[in-house]
Amino acid sequence: MHHTIGNLALSLILALSAPFASATVLTFDDIVGPDGYASVPANYGGLDWSNSGMSVFTSESSPFTAHSGQGRITADWTDGGPSASTIRFLAPTIFSGAWFSGYNDSSVRFDLYFAGQLVASSASLLLSESPAFLGAGWNSAIDTIIVSSGAQGAYVMDDLSFERVAQVPEPGSLALMLAGFGLAGAVRLRRPKN
Repeated sequence: MHHTIGNLALSLILALSAPFASATVLTFDDIVGPDGYASVPANYGGLDWSNSGMSVFTSESSPFTAHSGQGRITADWTDGGPSASTIRFLAPTIFSGAWFSGYNDSSVRFDLYFAGQLVASSASLLLSESPAFLGAGWNSAIDTIIVSSGAQGAYVMDDLSFERVAQVPEPGSLALMLAGFGLAGAVRLRRPKN
């Protein structure tokens, strides 16, 4: 009997926690274009990149060292001035940060938005050829990040890390689900033993 209750409790815990596990790291290694250069697809990794102006490249190029694999992204090299690339999450998200490398006379930072309002800005990261992690510095939900740098083409970004905020069931749905598990457990406990 104790074994059955333990199995039921474990099943309940797994069922309730499954929707909450959704950490993601985008490596950009699966985007390959001609000559090792391609635009980031508009919906890559379940994010909206359509206004980012970012491209992926996979060829070796100093000081643009990848943190992992070969793929990394950068702002397009159009006018050489300051760059601000917008990346939108399709649902509220906890953004951890990303790895950067690039020209050592440049820096990058994140501006974090939720519902159109600036909620935080990261520290600025001075770039070098050795990849370094720039943390978001914010542990609440956001829906947009803007990657800012003093010059386009001065950096590459790799291993973008985030975790989608779990959709918590409404109290009525949760109560109904728990009642169903309780009923299933009660029926199982009342079965006659052979």
